[in-house]
Amino acid sequence: MITTLSGRELNQDLGRAKRAAKDGPVIITDRGRPAHVLLSFDEYKRLTGKARSLGDMLATLGAGDLDLPLPPRTERAGPADLS
Repeated sequence: MITTLSGRELNQDLGRAKRAAKDGPVIITDRGRPAHVLLSFDEYKRLTGKARSLGDMLATLGAGDLDLPLPPRTERAGPADLS
């Protein structure tokens, strides 16, 4: 459930906003326009979660069909100095 509060309402009753955030996001408006969102910490952690590495993403099922366009290589190999 989404709750909308004005900045003034938030200042007057922070407890209400915190209780509402347990049930869903609380949109805080500034001059009638959405300006901020208050979330419970558990919801914040769920949304931000662990970042996945490229290796993790490629290891997922079906990644074999993934087309990964790469830019053309511009560097050139030179002779090796083996002395």
